[in-house]
Amino acid sequence: MAAQFGRRLRRGATTTAIAAAAVAALAASQAPGVTHTPSGGSQGAADETPPPGTPVTGNSPYYTDLPPLNTPGKPGTSIDLPATGTAESGIPATVLAAYKQAEQTIAGTDPGCHVPWQLLAAIGKVESGQARGGKVDADGTTLSPILGPVLNGVGFANISDTDNGAYDGDSTHDRAVGPMQFIPSTWETWGQDANADGLRDPNNIYDAALAAGRYLCADGRDLAVKADLDRAILGYNHSQEYLRTVLSWFEYYKRGTHEVPDGTGVLPDATVPDSPGSTQPPSATPSPPASGTPSPPPTPPKPGGDPGGKPTAPPTPTPPPTPPPAPSPVTRIEDAGTGELAAMAGQEFTARPTVRVKNAAGRTVPAQAVRFEIVGDTDALFPGGKKSVVLYTGADGTVDAPALQAGEKTGTFTVRATAAAPLAPVIDFTATVTARAADAIARTDEKVLTAAPGAEFADTVEVTATYKGAIASGVAVTATMITAADNPAVNDKGPYFKDADGKTVRTLTELKTDANGVLELPKIYADDATGTFLLRLTTEGGATVTIELEVAAPAA
Repeated sequence: MAAQFGRRLRRGATTTAIAAAAVAALAASQAPGVTHTPSGGSQGAADETPPPGTPVTGNSPYYTDLPPLNTPGKPGTSIDLPATGTAESGIPATVLAAYKQAEQTIAGTDPGCHVPWQLLAAIGKVESGQARGGKVDADGTTLSPILGPVLNGVGFANISDTDNGAYDGDSTHDRAVGPMQFIPSTWETWGQDANADGLRDPNNIYDAALAAGRYLCADGRDLAVKADLDRAILGYNHSQEYLRTVLSWFEYYKRGTHEVPDGTGVLPDATVPDSPGSTQPPSATPSPPASGTPSPPPTPPKPGGDPGGKPTAPPTPTPPPTPPPAPSPVTRIEDAGTGELAAMAGQEFTARPTVRVKNAAGRTVPAQAVRFEIVGDTDALFPGGKKSVVLYTGADGTVDAPALQAGEKTGTFTVRATAAAPLAPVIDFTATVTARAADAIARTDEKVLTAAPGAEFADTVEVTATYKGAIASGVAVTATMITAADNPAVNDKGPYFKDADGKTVRTLTELKTDANGVLELPKIYADDATGTFLLRLTTEGGATVTIELEVAAPAA
């Protein structure tokens, strides 16, 4: 029999002992694929560096219902407890569709994030019991608002009103809103219009699921990396208990789920008050507490509708909050001051593509996903060896691409910026990679280079190339025996080089400086002509050095 944990732990009101008991029970039950931090042990780096700013939920309370867990060693139990076929693995149809659509959308605009829909489902389960068991209309909007507690500093964060009550109906303090529990200020930045109805509605599961996914992917996170996954979840609500609970549901949903009709999802136990969506009806059969002690039956109300026997007046209905005006769709992406995109091979581009996103009303659009992609025959890359990245516009509607790193292939290519919106406006930037160059070249020593007629020069020629005072590695150099400094024609007599076949050549190409900017020339030979001859070295970029070569008969 699977051990059931249906209790909800309220932040700030439930003792650490209860939380520890639930986690200990979870660890003892050996849920497949779930990793836990031992009680009393280190919580890891995630607690050492809290994410900046207020969490998405404003530290509102959350459910810590845990999935059915296997208790090995009992008759009829199995380590591989199937998720499908149990009520808890059923996800309401519209809610499940919203999670999967968000995964597909982000996979197209930010493939490096690897956000799985099961993670969104885990957060949705913890935050709102999958939108109160899937109580949404055909468009995915909740049938009634799901509001967290008033964030007035009493047991929770203290967040003064930021939306004039437009989202949460409270013009004094903020409250977390919707099935994914966004506080209004966070929604204003990260809100999405996933169903293309012109609204960014936190009460719509399609909009909220996509916004949650994009928030989790922020700062270039790769959720396939455990450290990034933990940071993303803790950015939603910075609590190790919250992290463990979300990860428990994440692993559970990865083992299998099935679709159930909207409105029939399993609800969290609502016998404990004060939670997001606490107005939902209680479960038909409350689960026993983690300790195994049965819950006392609730005290029936006395006549008059109040436990104390006093008559009560019917509550005054609260009108639903007026939704904010629908934003115009994104229709334009423009250059916001990009400089010349040019770099030497192997160097970083000093300028970055910068774009501004606007809607049909001509207003800038914050928190808009923009995909930067490298197009063309080039080996230039974004940091991390990526060909494309997804970033989000700031409050002014602008965003800069990461710094480009030029490869060794010279020529031009395109950096394409695309706004991830239904109309998908695009702007292209031309980038150029030039060959590695040097602006100075000099000998590494001052030895006099001499040889007898018909002999070879005993000393080699070694030079160092630099560019703006730094080592210039991989720079092409040409070596030529010239007739005169002011007439650098190729000399047909005097010192020479030998090619691979041993033939005489007086010009060498395809020479390059090494990693330290140093070039050592091949051996130089003298013919029968005597006198002073000149060797000129010229780098890509135009730096030159002229070296004297003396050919004289040895003294008697």
